Amino acid sequence: MLISTRGRYALRIMIDLAEHQTEENYVPLKETASRQEISEKYLEGILKILVKNKLLIGLRGKGGGYRLAKSPEQYTIWSILILTETSLSPVSCLEPGQDVCPRSKGCKTLPMWQGLDKVIRDYLTQITLADLIHSDKLE
Repeated sequence: MLISTRGRYALRIMIDLAEHQTEENYVPLKETASRQEISEKYLEGILKILVKNKLLIGLRGKGGGYRLAKSPEQYTIWSILILTETSLSPVSCLEPGQDVCPRSKGCKTLPMWQGLDKVIRDYLTQITLADLIHSDKLE
């Protein structure tokens, strides 16, 4: 499993918004792009995914920008990455929507891959956006 640039940037964007929004304001795209050193055009594509899936709220016009739809404690890292990654599975036969492998009944490695898949999912669902903001707690 390799997390793409899009997935890593999505996490950076979510952290940035959590750290810079207040209850009444939206954070302009330009400010986030500048702080995170991400092109505005690339950032727009990621934000579109996050808004479409209701992780963020976007507002156009004067005073517009983006904000979290929920508190940072309510976002798991899994819930963010699953939207931006093609797959988080360690092997293709465990990807969602995949046909059952014809070799699965006799596959000696399948239980190991299933275990690794579970470890990845469990780990990423126990870490929240708030945990990353206070990353000293992860050590």
